[in-house]
Order: sequence, then C-alpha cells, then structure tokens
Amino acid sequence: MTRATTVRAVLAVAVLLVSVYITLTMSPRLGLDLQGGTRMVLQAKDSATVEADRETTDRTLEVLRQRVDSLGVAEPVLTRSGDDRIIVELPDVQDPRQAAAVIGRTAQLSFHEVLGAAPPGTDTAPETGEKRLILPDEQGTQLDLGPARLSGAGVKDATAFFEAQQAAGWTVKLDFHKDAGKDWTKLTGEAACHPAGDERRRVAIVLDEKVISSPQVDPSVGCQAGLPSGGTQITGSFTAKEARDLALLIKGGALPVPVEIVEQRTVGPTLGAAAIDASAQAALIGAAATALFITFVYRLFGALAAVALAAYGVISYAALVGLGVTLTLPGLAGFVLAIGMAVDANVLVFERAREECQDRPTRSLRSALTTGFQKAFSAVADSNITTLLAAGLLFFLGSGPVKGFGVTLAIGVIASMFSALVIARALTEIAAGSRFVSDYRGVNGIARPGSVRTWLTRKDPQLFRKPVQWLVISTVLVAVAVAGIVVRGVDLGVEFTGGRLVEYSTSRPVDVETARSTLADAGFGDAEITTAGDGDISVRTGKLDNDGEYALRTALATEGGETTKVRDELIGPSLGDELRRNALIALGVAVLAQLAYLAVRFRWTFAVGSVVAMVHDVVIVVGAFAWLGRPVDGIFLAALLTVIGYSVNDSVVVFDRVRELWAGNRKTPLATIARRAVLQTVPRTVNTGMGALFILVALAVLGGDSLADFALALLIGIVVGTWSSVFTAVPGALVLERTTTAPPPVPGKSSRRARAPRRDPLDNGARV
Repeated sequence: MTRATTVRAVLAVAVLLVSVYITLTMSPRLGLDLQGGTRMVLQAKDSATVEADRETTDRTLEVLRQRVDSLGVAEPVLTRSGDDRIIVELPDVQDPRQAAAVIGRTAQLSFHEVLGAAPPGTDTAPETGEKRLILPDEQGTQLDLGPARLSGAGVKDATAFFEAQQAAGWTVKLDFHKDAGKDWTKLTGEAACHPAGDERRRVAIVLDEKVISSPQVDPSVGCQAGLPSGGTQITGSFTAKEARDLALLIKGGALPVPVEIVEQRTVGPTLGAAAIDASAQAALIGAAATALFITFVYRLFGALAAVALAAYGVISYAALVGLGVTLTLPGLAGFVLAIGMAVDANVLVFERAREECQDRPTRSLRSALTTGFQKAFSAVADSNITTLLAAGLLFFLGSGPVKGFGVTLAIGVIASMFSALVIARALTEIAAGSRFVSDYRGVNGIARPGSVRTWLTRKDPQLFRKPVQWLVISTVLVAVAVAGIVVRGVDLGVEFTGGRLVEYSTSRPVDVETARSTLADAGFGDAEITTAGDGDISVRTGKLDNDGEYALRTALATEGGETTKVRDELIGPSLGDELRRNALIALGVAVLAQLAYLAVRFRWTFAVGSVVAMVHDVVIVVGAFAWLGRPVDGIFLAALLTVIGYSVNDSVVVFDRVRELWAGNRKTPLATIARRAVLQTVPRTVNTGMGALFILVALAVLGGDSLADFALALLIGIVVGTWSSVFTAVPGALVLERTTTAPPPVPGKSSRRARAPRRDPLDNGARV
C-alpha cells in the first residue's frame, strides 16, 4: 500500500469517526411536516385603533421573515391572513416565548442628539410649547433629546461580539451605509463641540422609545470632526443573549407597523406517521437497489463504491445535523436522491479505468485504476465546481427555502467528492493491490468492458451528421411544453397563490392520517392537514369557495362526528413576491456564473450549449406538470433546482470528453470528435441515471402522495436532462461552432498565417 493510499485511508477513518459521533450524539432539527412546531397569529396595527392595509402587512411580513431567519429557525412558514394578520409557523423552536418576544418587537431604532438633562416634570419646550422627547438613560437620568438624526434604515449590518480588551463585555457593532455614515460623523462632530462631562456631548441610541445606550463622545474627538463614518458600537452591560437579540432586531429592520400576538399554539406535523414511515421505507429500498445495481455492474469495485456511498450518507447527514439544518421530508428525499447521484464520480472513474484496460490489456489493474482517477478528475472537478457556484449564490442571494437548498446542495457536493476521491479511492486501491483481484477479471469489475460499451462498439451509431435535426426535435419538445403552459396553465400551489385556512373542532378525535385520507377521497388531495391546539383539525388549501368548504366539513364529519368551524381565514402566499424575486435573481446570477466558468474552462459555445440544455429541461418539466395538472409548489421548486444541477453536471461531463479528444486530434472534424465523446460517455450516463432512477421509482411508488410529485418531477427531469446533454447541448455547440469558425484559406493563395498550424480552439491550457 502506497503512502498516498495510507493517507487517504487514515483521513477517511477520521472523518467517519467524527461523523458517527455527531450522528449518535446530536438530534436533527425537524421541519413542520415531520415534527410540527409553534404557530403564532400576529395582528398588524397602524395605531392603537387603525388597522393596517394589505400592502403594509406584506412589508411587515418580509421584515418578520428576516427576523425568523436571524433567529436560526430554518424552513419557517409565514403567510398573510386577511389584510392585517400574519401567521408565523416555526418548526423545532426551543424557546417559543423568546421567539415571540423578538418577533413581536417593533425595533424602531434612532440616533438623537442630547439637548441636556431634563428638569423633573418637564415634557414641553418652553419656547414653542411643542411636545419634547424626554427619556431616561441607562442610569435613570431624564434626558432631553432632539429629533432623530439617523434611523435604523441607515444600518447596513449588526453583529454581537464579546469585547474582552476594553472590559466592555458583550456589545453590538453597527456598520452604516455610506450616506448614513456621513450623518453619524456629523452628529458626533456636533456633540464633540461641548466640553467633556457635559450631557450635550452624549449621543442617545433609542430602540422602541427606550434609550439603550447614550455614550459620551471621546475627548480626543475634535469639534465638527466627528467619529469615522464606518460604524459604531452599542454597549450597555448586555448578556450574550441580549446582545444577539438586539443585533438581529437591528439587522432585520424595523416593522413598518406595530404587531400584537393575538394567538400562540402548538401545531402537529403536516404528515402523519404512516406517510413518514412509508417514505423512509421507500428511501431505504431505493438506496439498496442502487447499491445492488452498482455492485452488479462493477462487481467488487462496485461493492466498494456502495460502501463509499454509505459513508457519504453518514458524512453528509452528520454535516446537516451539525450545522443545524432543518430537515423536511422533501429535503430528506433529496438527501437520499443525492446518494444515488453521488455514485456519478465513481462511475466516471470506473468507466475511464475500463477504457484503459480495453486499450492496453497488458497493463496492471492498479495502473489502470490510477489513470482512471487522473483522467476523471477534470470532469468531476468541473461539474462539482459549477454546482458549488450555484449553491453559493443561492445561499447568499436567496432567502427562505432557496437559501436552505443552497446549504444542502453544497454539503452534498463536498461530501460526494470526499466519498469518491478519498474513501472510494482508498478502498479500490487497497483491493487493486491484491493479486487475486488483479488476476481474476470477472471479480474486479473493470478489467472487462461493460455490456453498454460493447454494444456501442459493435453498432457505432453515426451521430451529429446533421445536428440541426436534433435541435428541431428539442425545439418541438419545448414547443409542446410551452403549449401546455399556455393552454392548461400552471397550477400554482398555495405557497405561491395563497388560499384558505379553516380549523374545525370535532366531537370525536380524528388523527391526521384519517383526516387526510378522508379528505383525499372527497377530492381534497392537495390539502395540508395538521392538528392545532387541543385536537382541532387545521386544513390549509388553495382557492376554496363556500360550497367547497361545506363539502370539506361534511367529509370530515363522517369520521369526526359533529364538526364545528372555529376559524375561517383567507391567507396569502408563503412564498411571497419578494421571496420569489430573490429566488429568480439568485437563480439568474447562478446561471450567469456557470456560463462564465464554463466559457473559461471550455469554450463559450460549449457554455451556451450547456445553458440552453438546462433551460430546455426546465421548460419541459414545467410544461409536463402543466399538461398533467399537477401543482407547482415548494416541493416542486426543490425538484426543479435539483434538475438544473443534474442537467449542467451531465453536459459538463460530455464536453469535458470533447475537450480532451479534440486536444489530441487537432485535425479531426468537431462533429466526429463529438460523436466519439458522446459514445464514450454513454456508459457513464446510463449507469449514473439508473442509480438515480431506482431511488426515484421507489419514492414515487412507495413514498405516498407526499413525495409522488417530487419524484415525478425528478424522473421527468433526469430523463430529459440525459437527452438534452447529448442531443441539445452538443448539437447546439456544433451549430455555434460552424457559424463562428473563420473561413478556410483560398486555394492558390498562400501565406505564412495560412500555413501555420491551426491552434486548437479547445486548448485553453487545461490538461487531464
């Protein structure tokens, strides 16, 4: 065993031990669908008597969403109810009272000049008779404050930290926007014109009409000079919790109007135990089928890859738990699907090793395996870097479930690369060192060509002679999908459109599973059902008229006996306009970043071909759901983001092989090179796709209604993505190359430039 193999083995064992420890000692944070949580109903008011309008309530909801995110609560559900109420549902909240206290505060932050100490009983200005702002400071001294010179809107960021050097304890550091920073410098410069110790040399920082800090401007600051415009610190003998709460209140922004918590209760999970158990069984069966398939195709090395995949599952799960990511049922299904897709790196390596054994039958198994890892590294790195770019941008630019998807995606990519390039490599290199494994070709699984490769070698299909024909087929598929979107329309789920929330009290207790099956039989299969409070049944559905509500209540009464309606409210979308806008911006920037990266690493025509194929896949998946009449909701959004990642990854693998072959055959036509590249990568495409399809079929058939649409979207996406990476991305790149390639030299006219060897357009310095 070489030194490098030893290092990989030791590193793999260390990471696995840490992952197992985290898995056994830490509990996961579960979402509302798996565990339930806390539901709060907030009433927005413009004043004590005037109700807020719908627009103000929507602005208030977005501020609350930022606060909930800052509290560390992932996957919350926030919806507007009527014109002036907001429903906040928080999964796995450790201290609901603290959450309610933070969420309900107005957080109006302002900075004031201090006019001096106010005499007792004084509250009006003697010169004008106007009401004065008289507030006590931290020690109880009444301060006469001038008008606000700077508001919380000027604060760019707020962080809590412990200041040990100056013995200030926990403080909150504020960073100002550019213009607000100038106002801060001017305010402190004016205060510095008063002598040290004078009350007027102080600056009061007020939160919700309470002075939280009123420091003196340091004596070293000259009159009109002021403090630097970058920011300041708030001190006030805060505890760690107080400092963090203050920071997130300031960072989240002030509520446009005050809110009052009018109701707080515990809600049960939106999925029953039977649905969760069925989904778990489907995931296990699908993962086991994938492992058996890989073992069947690659024999011993396939079995070792299955072990590496199990290790991947432990590592990525430990990372999710350790980072406090909230796990929902679609998230767990995506996690299991990632196990099937993580096999892709192993398949790439094994197929490259098979090629080496086929081209040079006399070389050793270990040498072929090493070369396989070396040649596959470029494709593995490029496909995963493009995915990480998208994950990072979704995290930093997105919000809500889009941000959570970015975190999960990044964890999966990093864990899969570690699994393939460290764990699987260590296991296979140790096995390749065995003489028994090396000598018996039927055992190791890579010394003989697979059935797919053998069939392609015998048939040798002539692709891309007329690439436009493939583009016409893809265009027709897109046209059919667009027709479905136009003719049938997209059935947006309650997360996008809003709907109706109705709660019922029944004379006989009804569990969630019974209520769900009863309402599904009555035609309300898409309704979201939870328990609320003391056994009440809460039903959240899309557009529902009064006749529909009566039918729903009648159906529920067949199991619950006398059924009384205790709440009936129209609710807004939980994925509001700002959340959707942020998601689209994040997705657009991620696509542009991937386009730029692929253009640098490959060639701009290849980058455009990859992005066109990705758009092709997205449109077809959405169009298919439109024709089928299936809802487009938050679960569908997660599936669509997964399809995008799969599509780009598939195209990158094909174009990586095109680049490699063209660099070694400069005079061969690009269409011929592309055909060879596609035929050489088809075994990898088929085996990777089969690994994912086993899991998706199990989820679709056995996972129940809760995962059926998720699995269906991904099944369509993977099939279409496999097609587009070959018959859309590659033909598109070929057509672009034809239109941008310079014309050949004119016969009979020679020049030194014409006789010079043509530079390989793919040779950008990258080497395998």
